Amino acid sequence: MKKIMFVSVHPDDETIGCGGTILKNKKLGNKIYWLNLTDISMSHPFGYTKEFAEHIYWTEAEVSKKYGFEKMFNLEIPAGMLETYETRVLVSKIDEVLNSVKPDELYLPNRSDIHSDHRIGFNAVYACTKNFRKPYIKKILMYETLSETEYAPALSENAFIPNFYVDISDYFDKKLRIMGLYDTEIMPEPYPRSFRAIQALAAFRGSRIGAAYAEAFMLLFERS
Repeated sequence: MKKIMFVSVHPDDETIGCGGTILKNKKLGNKIYWLNLTDISMSHPFGYTKEFAEHIYWTEAEVSKKYGFEKMFNLEIPAGMLETYETRVLVSKIDEVLNSVKPDELYLPNRSDIHSDHRIGFNAVYACTKNFRKPYIKKILMYETLSETEYAPALSENAFIPNFYVDISDYFDKKLRIMGLYDTEIMPEPYPRSFRAIQALAAFRGSRIGAAYAEAFMLLFERS
């Protein structure tokens, strides 16, 4: 049995990027954990309403329940504001969570996503993963997030080049149902976060390994 931590910068990243992999690991009997870095509240500088904030909190709780996480950690930093947050404080908070769980595997957002929160979040988490400080971490992977990963500038250093695939054929329908809980994030066709686009990406990734549906990752680190 392994302990696996899935890191999202914003709630819904985890489902778009690796929802099927989360469900599969739960089915395999692994202990799964969720670390989310940002959130919203009525005091957010963007001025969210009480009703909207309460709906988001309800959604996060329902999503966590559907996946069956052992525990969800939420740093509750204002979404869209990570660049204003002191890096050493962010790293310290993440480090505390990692040391409390000691996960064997980490799933992280892509380092070159167009959203600055994603890039800052990746760098902060990855800064905590030096193997001489975290010998318990055996594997680190990056996942892709529709509407963020594919919109990075078309430069070689930003390319998301998968080298690790997970067959999620048996879990794809449930992934879509969970994604449906994020009703404020679902987009109409033909946009990136439409159900059709999510299905199309999973089918395309699945074709790479001869599966109906798959999720693709970049394996950054692995040791026995």
